[in-house]
Amino acid sequence: MADITTAPVASIDADFFADPHTHFQRWRAEGPVRRVRFPDDVIRWVVVGYAEARQVLADPRLAKDVVRVDAILHGKRDTTPSDPNVLTLLSHMLSTDPPAHTRLRKLVNKAFTAKQVATLAPRIEQIAAFLLDAITDSDEVDLMAAYANPLPVTVICELLGVPYADRADFQAWTRALVTVVGEGEDTERPAASAAMVGYLASLVRAKQADPADDLLSQLVLADDDGDRLTDRELVSMAFLLLVAGHETTVNLIGNGVNALLRDREQWQRLCADPAGVPAAIEEFLRYDGPVDMATVRYTTEPITLGGTEIPAGELVYVAVAAADRDPARFADPDTMDTDRHPTGHLAFGHGIHFCVGAPLARLEAEIAFTALLRRFPDLHLNADQADLRWQTSTLIRGLDSLPVRLR
Repeated sequence: MADITTAPVASIDADFFADPHTHFQRWRAEGPVRRVRFPDDVIRWVVVGYAEARQVLADPRLAKDVVRVDAILHGKRDTTPSDPNVLTLLSHMLSTDPPAHTRLRKLVNKAFTAKQVATLAPRIEQIAAFLLDAITDSDEVDLMAAYANPLPVTVICELLGVPYADRADFQAWTRALVTVVGEGEDTERPAASAAMVGYLASLVRAKQADPADDLLSQLVLADDDGDRLTDRELVSMAFLLLVAGHETTVNLIGNGVNALLRDREQWQRLCADPAGVPAAIEEFLRYDGPVDMATVRYTTEPITLGGTEIPAGELVYVAVAAADRDPARFADPDTMDTDRHPTGHLAFGHGIHFCVGAPLARLEAEIAFTALLRRFPDLHLNADQADLRWQTSTLIRGLDSLPVRLR
């Protein structure tokens, strides 16, 4: 069994964000579990092997209680939050354990059903067509700004009942909250968390006073034998659905288009047969999905992963992007193959925290890619890979922009 005191420590440097897969490949060569120094100078455990990742995602010995995570992260013995607003935003079902998680998920499932998602298809198709109509006469566009971003943002705003006009604000706050913090004092994150809490609390109050035909109003009214979401839980759930509901789909579309345009043969094959789009989306999720690392867990007791014992009270991240390129699970993993049908990828997680919005993300992506392929079969990249800027986040894998030529 590997000794924690002698295990080598990897690090996340500036090059990581442009090409995390090279780093993951190098880390995995040393073993499926690594100690990694993050830009904030805190050493955390990162799981890069598929089998170990799948184990951790479903192992109740690794907990997600946000209060305890905050205490471990800041080396505190008490549970006084380092930022009460961040704690409010993260008190949702993705950052809680049973039985609290079970209760929250049950209430959300009452409002967010597969049947409801299926009814959204005509409206999503309408939004996609409108956005593509708007750029038809252009020669060059930033596809992130013109299409990949506004499509999911419009959908989630309409679904939740959030004013689309507020998108610039909540996206700026989101970016500040998910961007990696390096050395020195972080000044943007506290302001962003306070602004987001204030905005969502005001929105929740408006829905309580005058419920409408939207998901947030349904969450306000959701009732399970007298059990309802508290005001704080509503703010937190609204944050989860708003951010996760657009950020991942934005980057699923952007990363997928970027990868596909770098392989002209596969692009043309999908143009000729759009029926292959659903399978291709699963490969986009596996090959370069919108999440690098799942949200943090901590060990409630010593646990052995990949021959290494991790003590109790340690922070553990699952690098789902690394697991989905593990050659022990996927043949030739660093090659994108839209005919692969990669069942079992972990882009939406695994276990009790499997993404509740996965059906919506798949539906949006299928419509987005099908419409784009049909409208602009001659679409080309307008930049070399070196020219593309990626978000500096260990959570989100996404482009800042994607310059393309439409013809």
